[in-house]
Amino acid sequence: MIAHSRPTLSEADVQRVAAVVRSGQIAQGPEVEAFERELAAFVGQRGAAAVSSGSAALHLALLALGAGPDTEVVIPTYVCDALYHAVSHCGATPVLADAEPATLSLDPDDVKRRLTARTAAVILPHAFGLAAGVEAFLAMGVPVIEDCAQAIGALDGARPVGRRGALAIFSFYATKMLTTGEGGMVVAGDPALLARVRDLREYDERTDLAPRFNYKLTDLQAALGRSQLARLPEFIARRRAVARAYRRALAGLPCRLPPDDAGGRHVYHRFVIGVECPLDPLIAQLEGLGVRCRRPVFRPLHRALGRAGYPRADTLWEQTLSLPCYPSLTDGEVRRVTEAVAETLERR
Repeated sequence: MIAHSRPTLSEADVQRVAAVVRSGQIAQGPEVEAFERELAAFVGQRGAAAVSSGSAALHLALLALGAGPDTEVVIPTYVCDALYHAVSHCGATPVLADAEPATLSLDPDDVKRRLTARTAAVILPHAFGLAAGVEAFLAMGVPVIEDCAQAIGALDGARPVGRRGALAIFSFYATKMLTTGEGGMVVAGDPALLARVRDLREYDERTDLAPRFNYKLTDLQAALGRSQLARLPEFIARRRAVARAYRRALAGLPCRLPPDDAGGRHVYHRFVIGVECPLDPLIAQLEGLGVRCRRPVFRPLHRALGRAGYPRADTLWEQTLSLPCYPSLTDGEVRRVTEAVAETLERR
């Protein structure tokens, strides 16, 4: 079975983590500080704060911007549940907006309609590795949090994603662009916002009892992250090579292909195609051929909440399929995926 996603790990990763174990300094320490510096430099931001997960990064970014009771945060409905939970944990109200089919992220026109005097922020994911285009959202005059959980290394115009929002967050879960097992990062250009994030991520030895969290990253995780970050350009190059192979093999089949990586805009955390046939039987048939594919989003948030009125998100959920796309995918596995997809689509 070809997995839908899997981490790309090496002996060098093992050695970097082992060295930290041998050092005896395994909690947050010099490896975390070095990882923060290197990640901030990669993105082109002034500073970064490492945390325990991408969800924790979202939570702290929102708190740093003042999200709380009596405020609202606009998020996509076509997205993973982490955004909804992060907003809810702040006591703010999640305001769902419809999808933009070209980016699979937020529709800027729908976001504009949902802004109010209570809007504290807009969370803009660069979905599945594709830069969403920050400019239209910055022009709305509310703070933008760039969600780069799936898109580190992508370019928005000539600038890396994560460089233009008030804050940006990254995730280093096992199957993300680079991994620390679990982990995340908040980056910002404003030192005051970053200081707020750092203050909130740990509670020990403080003179007051204001609510804070245990959201620290360990040196074990940071050592793996630093090793992975050094190889990120290699990872992205391989993802783009896999995407090019898919594009060639699937051309002419009854499916819509994702945007290419012109200008560095796409790093292909996912290779998402559009199909106009029922997805569940298609996924089952592909699994029968030894290829595990998935819907890119488990289900839109509005469906979990029993709401209607998000037609483009509904269409994406019903008609988009994510194919395996990761650096450790071999050329032989790429051929097996394309052969299985071709065979399955030609049956429809």
